[in-house]
Amino acid sequence: MKLTGVEVREIRLPLVAPFRTSFGTQHERTALLLRAVGAESEGWGECVAMADPRYSSEYAAGCADVLRRFLIPALAGRSHLDAAAVAPALAPFRGHRMAKAALEMAVLDAELRARGVPLARELGAVHDRVPCGVSVGIMDSLPELLEAVAGYLDAGYVRIKLKIEPGWDIEPVRAVREHFGDALLLQVDANAAYTRADARHLARLDPYGLLLIEQPLDEEDVLGHAALVKSLATPVCLDESITSARAAADAIALGACDVVNVKPGRVGGYLEARRIHDVCAAHGVPVWCGGMLETGLGRAANVALAALPGFTLPGDTSASDRYYRTDVTDPFVLDDGHLAVPTGPGLGVVPKPDVLEEVTAATEWIPLLAG
Repeated sequence: MKLTGVEVREIRLPLVAPFRTSFGTQHERTALLLRAVGAESEGWGECVAMADPRYSSEYAAGCADVLRRFLIPALAGRSHLDAAAVAPALAPFRGHRMAKAALEMAVLDAELRARGVPLARELGAVHDRVPCGVSVGIMDSLPELLEAVAGYLDAGYVRIKLKIEPGWDIEPVRAVREHFGDALLLQVDANAAYTRADARHLARLDPYGLLLIEQPLDEEDVLGHAALVKSLATPVCLDESITSARAAADAIALGACDVVNVKPGRVGGYLEARRIHDVCAAHGVPVWCGGMLETGLGRAANVALAALPGFTLPGDTSASDRYYRTDVTDPFVLDDGHLAVPTGPGLGVVPKPDVLEEVTAATEWIPLLAG
């Protein structure tokens, strides 16, 4: 395919409730949507970077800048562009994986729509629906937490993930486990809030039969995680530390994780996410699909990814109403704890023009002319 240009659109979606983690509280989702326009089709991408550089060094305004100045122009003049060619074309520019992932996603969607191929089939999916977990933010009190978890279980979610931080860890886990019983699939996510000195404290989570503890230490402390794996009975999952298939292979070789969370935006795109899946599957390491408060565009792509065979744990692929009263696409609705994998070409979903217009804060058209 040949691109004529890319539209960069900033949107702002209010959350149904504040979402608090160890690195801050979000009240709305500021996101970048990309529309890659070709002669035969167009495709959509979503940049998962947050408004502030707290989860990672990337942030929405910075992604818009690097896309505008460097990444999108790098695709200019390519008459035979496909998604596999995007990463090599962008390789001279270091980092900026979330921005690169959004651009690759838009090109991939446009390519697959032109070919009439669903993303799930292209990636190698083997399921037509995926089990869904939900991420529960840090609350002001244990009763508030228990009420929230009860609501999600009533809605049908098959797994609960609790965000934790120092001072909000052992007691919330104990309260949820005691209230809802041992059969509940329960895990925790620290978002790198602890240090190696907290190993004995984190071992106090072991009696509660957690599926895993996600990213307890700093993203660069892979050796610390390797030591933690040896000292905990609870499986250790890496999230922020896994930035590529190579990083996943290294972490596995060092014994730094029992499980891997795959977030396509964090690793540079869905093609790299598939490679991480393949590396982990080859080593018998289970993977699951993380979430970044995506709109229906990113959610559709995540659900397609989560349908690959190595995704053996429920992901954070929640229904649209977990975060938004009105999604930019037709909403994803939970059905017996699962979401259906889209079957249409490309992502299988498109934005609703009226909703998109309502939530748009700014747009910019970046033309790509043949060189």
